[in-house]
Amino acid sequence: MSHAKDLYSAAGLIQCRTMNIRLAVLVLVLMAATPSIASADITAFYGRNSAGEDRSSTRGFAAGVSIVIVGFEFEYANSKEDLSSATPSLKTTAGNVFVQTVGLPAFQLYLTTGAGMYRERLGNDEETSWLLNNGGGVKITLAGPLRVRIDYRVFTLRGNPRHTNVQRLYAGINLAF
Repeated sequence: MSHAKDLYSAAGLIQCRTMNIRLAVLVLVLMAATPSIASADITAFYGRNSAGEDRSSTRGFAAGVSIVIVGFEFEYANSKEDLSSATPSLKTTAGNVFVQTVGLPAFQLYLTTGAGMYRERLGNDEETSWLLNNGGGVKITLAGPLRVRIDYRVFTLRGNPRHTNVQRLYAGINLAF
C-alpha cells in the first residue's frame, strides 16, 4: 500500500511539474510574440513664452519614455527676466503624460497634458506655485534617431502670478533611443 501511495505521489509531482513547464513555455512564447515598442528620447529646446504683452525666450530640456502610444515625460524650462520691459523670469518643471501616433515613417504627432511647479520672478517679486499644462506637437525624423521637435503648450499658473496663462512655442533637437 505504501508503494502505491509513493507512486501516486510521484505521478502527481510529475504532472504538476509538467503543467508548470507548459505554463512557463506558454508565458515565454507570449512574451516573445508581443511586440516591444518601448522607446525613450531626450530633447534640448529653444522657444518663446508669450503672456499678454510679455514675450521672452525660453530654453530647456525634456526626457521621456513611451510604450506604444502612451508615454511619460519630465520637462524643465527657464526664461530670464527683462526688467526694462517688466517681463518676469519663468522656471517650470512638469511631469506629463502623452499619447502619440505610431507607424508613420517620417513624423510622429502627440498630445500631452501634465502638472508641475513654477517660479516666476520680476525684481524682488516672486511667486512659486503649481501649474497645469496642455499641448501637442510633432517629432520629424531627420536621420536615424535624430529628429526635430516642434511643441506648443498652454500653461495655467496657479497662485498669484503676473499672468495666469502662458503660451510656449519651441523647436528642439530630439534624440530617440
